[in-house]
Amino acid sequence: MSTPPFLTLPHCARPLRLATARGEFAALRAEPAGAVRGSALLVPGFTGSKEDFIALLEPLAAAGYRVTAIDQRGQYETGGSDDPAEYAVDALGTDVRELSAVLRSEPGGDTGPLHLLGHSFGGQVVREAVLAAAAEGPLPWRSLTLMSTGPGAIDPAEAERTKLLLSVLPTMSLEEIWQVLQQMEEGSGDPARRPAPEVTDFLHRRWVANVPQALATTGGHLVAAPDRVDALAAAATAAGLPLLVLSGVRDYAWPVPEQTAMAERLGARRVVVEDAGHSPNAEQPAVTAEALTGFWALAPAGA
Repeated sequence: MSTPPFLTLPHCARPLRLATARGEFAALRAEPAGAVRGSALLVPGFTGSKEDFIALLEPLAAAGYRVTAIDQRGQYETGGSDDPAEYAVDALGTDVRELSAVLRSEPGGDTGPLHLLGHSFGGQVVREAVLAAAAEGPLPWRSLTLMSTGPGAIDPAEAERTKLLLSVLPTMSLEEIWQVLQQMEEGSGDPARRPAPEVTDFLHRRWVANVPQALATTGGHLVAAPDRVDALAAAATAAGLPLLVLSGVRDYAWPVPEQTAMAERLGARRVVVEDAGHSPNAEQPAVTAEALTGFWALAPAGA
């Protein structure tokens, strides 16, 4: 899971709930102090939340962007039902489309073009959102960023760990699973790199707040996800949608060379963030924010 480096919101940001035709979604919103150059919707990955992007909020707002990071359905403070259909990747993509429509129609003045970003599993969700929207007409987004995501199923080693989680979900509570994960963590890794106690407490609260069915359905997708890269490439080319593939220099979920090959197939801009792993948004936020704003500034007028 992604680990935010801190939890205190910058002065430019606040929590809110976004009402859509598909229900309410918990979010964090950062507003620029001056003129608005554009807006961005940030979608987290498996077991993640809006807080995964907390370190990006201030630098993106300082660059003139109105930023909204969300909890997906079934995550942390958004919640959801026990219906597995709600967590199918196409249904979550529909949530992203509804949220995008809300952001584009909010009162309070022009918020500029809307840029879309998905992290990890969230990258496959936003991919579905773009494919569905492209089949119906003009896209509502000025650009698409796929961060630390891949063309299909996750790396086999990570898939085995995910399958283990899926196998115990029917018989263990999320609290019980958390305790096992903590015992495993105590015996591995560098103690000096472990999160601060308040961050660990947050990770605990977030984990047990997940809807178990959401974990089961989305985890099942990750271990068997189809390759939809060619379809996305065709849709983006037809719509003139600029694409960015951004990752750290190492990644446990999808090998970095696989992400680079995906960028080539997409005809996408490629950025590799040094000294970062699966979550450059949390590990190297300043460099990541600079890469994003540089890409967004190049997006053509329109949309």
